[in-house]
Amino acid sequence: MFESLTERLNDVFETLTKRGSLKVSDIDNALSEVRVALLDADVSLSVVKTFIQSVKEAAVGEQVIRSVTPGQMVIKIVHDELVKTLGANDTHINMQSAPPCAILMVGLQGTGKTTTSAKLGAHLIKNDKKKVLLVSLDVYRPAAQQQLSTLGNQNDIRVLPSILGEQPLAIAKRAMETARQEGVDIVILDTAGRLHIDSDMMSEIAVIRDNVNPIETLLVADALTGQDAVNIANEFNQKLEISGIILTRMDGDARGGAALSMRSVTGAPIKFIGTGEKIEAIEVFQPERIASSILGMGDIVGLVEKASETIDEEEASRMAEKMMKGRFTLDDMGQQLSQIKKMGNLEGLIGMMPGAKNIKKQLANSNMDDKVIARQQAIIFSMTKKERINPKILNGSRRRRIAFGSGTTVQEVNRVLKQFKQMSTMMKKAGKRGFLQGGGLPSGLAGQIPFTGKFS
Repeated sequence: MFESLTERLNDVFETLTKRGSLKVSDIDNALSEVRVALLDADVSLSVVKTFIQSVKEAAVGEQVIRSVTPGQMVIKIVHDELVKTLGANDTHINMQSAPPCAILMVGLQGTGKTTTSAKLGAHLIKNDKKKVLLVSLDVYRPAAQQQLSTLGNQNDIRVLPSILGEQPLAIAKRAMETARQEGVDIVILDTAGRLHIDSDMMSEIAVIRDNVNPIETLLVADALTGQDAVNIANEFNQKLEISGIILTRMDGDARGGAALSMRSVTGAPIKFIGTGEKIEAIEVFQPERIASSILGMGDIVGLVEKASETIDEEEASRMAEKMMKGRFTLDDMGQQLSQIKKMGNLEGLIGMMPGAKNIKKQLANSNMDDKVIARQQAIIFSMTKKERINPKILNGSRRRRIAFGSGTTVQEVNRVLKQFKQMSTMMKKAGKRGFLQGGGLPSGLAGQIPFTGKFS
């Protein structure tokens, strides 16, 4: 997410940080480029004007101009202003009311609202240990109720059975009564998609809202819509008083202007973002971390959190210890590759690291991607236990057999072995320097991040 914007801003700030001192004209020129970058990223004009003015007022101060590292000071000011624009950390779901609590999901048709309803339900079950009931109020779109039912069944989330001919308000009332009887904590009401200019459909939601008294009215908006998403959000907010926003398809948004504009325009916080198609691809919106990501600072906290969800800490620590002592085997490398696949696609993980732009260039040069990782795994798993423990015995005939068994080439087998040797050497050196023990990433995480350096 934010790829284009991040790249543009990085180019601007790279110029600033190379200067030992800054003049007011240098800052003006830089902010002029920032302004263009934000507008090209579909950030609302009014938001851009306010943003640039605030940054300029802080950046041209005596403290910045005379700073030892004025370029870095300007970047910090931009970062802080981005956090302010994106909103405070009020991204939690309000669950203070006595259960059952209703969450009303609203938005245009085609924004991924039904899928997002299921994602939110799964998130609340996993992270908040809540008992959730999914309810479709969409009696207009063919198979809409069946879609939600399928998503719920696939992910072990309770779904209210539909009754032919039942109208949205009646469904909502039945859902709340069912929730009271069954001890449900959260009822997620997936409303029919509608145009913000459709007064009849908007009135229908308003009536439902007044009857169920939801703890949250969440607008589901497509980040790819750009500035139109901001206008739509404003209309929904005026008519329904939304309490928060969920932005979908953030994984495909190269511009990200909607995220930067919506909070300022509506006053409603962005609470979640959708980052993929899988049920678990929903994240709590963290302004601080998003701002760091936009400026190319990475999201190490997010990376560690993602790792902690998928990696067995004891196993990871064991592997890190083996690496440091030079006892890293091809078996361990295979396990490492499996763990990285569990964490998500490689490009997404690299995007969470500081200096992601340079790392991605390195990856491109090394031809390292998810498909390559899968082929590397196939090569390793085609080896015997003895060969994985002691790769020195891998002569020409053994390598040809492994290539045939894995559906690869001898050249690819050789590359994996070379990579393994480089990993072993690198990790042993890192261990001696203490990188894996307090000098860098946490030992468990470091024990699972694969080597992505260039190899030939």
